[in-house]
Amino acid sequence: MRTNDLYEKFLAIFGKSTKETHFFHSPGRVNLIGEHTDYNGGFVFPCALSVGTYAVIRKRDDHKIKFASTNFELAVEVDIHEVVFDKKHDWANYPKGVVKELLNTGVAFSGFEILFSGNIPNGAGLSSSASIELCMAVALNDLFHLKKEMLEMVKLSQKAENNFVGLNCGIMDQFAVGMGKKDMAMFLDCKSLQYDYVPIKLDNHLLIIADTNKRRGLADSKYNERRSECETAVDLLKNKIEITCLGDCTIEQFNQHKFLIENETVRKRAEHVVYEDERTFTATKMLKEGDLSSFGKLMNESHQSLKELYEVTGVELDTMVSLAQQAKGVLGARMTGAGFGGCTVSIVEKEHVEKFKSEVGNGYQARIGLQAAFYEVEIGDGAREVEGGI
Repeated sequence: MRTNDLYEKFLAIFGKSTKETHFFHSPGRVNLIGEHTDYNGGFVFPCALSVGTYAVIRKRDDHKIKFASTNFELAVEVDIHEVVFDKKHDWANYPKGVVKELLNTGVAFSGFEILFSGNIPNGAGLSSSASIELCMAVALNDLFHLKKEMLEMVKLSQKAENNFVGLNCGIMDQFAVGMGKKDMAMFLDCKSLQYDYVPIKLDNHLLIIADTNKRRGLADSKYNERRSECETAVDLLKNKIEITCLGDCTIEQFNQHKFLIENETVRKRAEHVVYEDERTFTATKMLKEGDLSSFGKLMNESHQSLKELYEVTGVELDTMVSLAQQAKGVLGARMTGAGFGGCTVSIVEKEHVEKFKSEVGNGYQARIGLQAAFYEVEIGDGAREVEGGI
């Protein structure tokens, strides 16, 4: 979408004004490996995408805040002094939460009107919620000169989702959306927030995201249940090991003391996290060395663990991944995101991409009855103000 098109839609909704308008873009993200490790203090390896959320914003002289979106019919208006969660406000609760968390830091700003427009498939697991949160944070930071550093806005956006929306997500989504760099993935230690940019050199391969078109509402899924199970595992392992989260636990420590976790389900959850952490560390090293083949094998192992130990895949994701892994020219494929529907990510040789889309898409529709959507994604920059065209 061009800025001119979004601007015309903005004027149609909010009318003309002498006040200046500003344009922003915030990416979606895909996690290449390291799933359900972020809220366990472990390692993740995400990158920002070229697709994302766009916004045009304008100040007001009063305390009214007006939210609208080209993706949803619902528009929302609130008073800046009365920003509270309202289930009826649906998608607007995400930017509302950012407003609330910013105000909680002691800054002050006037009302505003903002129009969002996204080209991320909603509910697909590419982090449309974090994208809109960082878009809101960066827009307000720039528009009202709040002087917040990006990392502070990343943490603030996570708090908005945790405290305002009520989803106990980890830091990965907001971090990748805010801190992304073009053609780079980020190896992030979610406990210390230490990170390293790793160039993505795919050579004659492409990253292909396949949307199962099986929607899931994260807050209504078993996401919070998995988090609770992991916290239970930590409490039990603490009796023998000095840890504060599963990210502190090595494979050797886990294998020696897993008998402390008598509940088989809880033990499986912990096993996934501990081994996935090691896979992520190793996978990042493989990519730095240019060993795409080994990286792909670790992606496959990651999905198997998410299926058998963490149990967050489902028939749609498993079918899509199985078809992808069997396709010619595929080095590796796995689910990405929280699971229970959403997307897969695959590394595919360029010369086989079209055949990959055709065979996997047809096979998926024949078995599941849903039509998949495929995206050849580019790795883009983090949330920022844009000029000229978006």
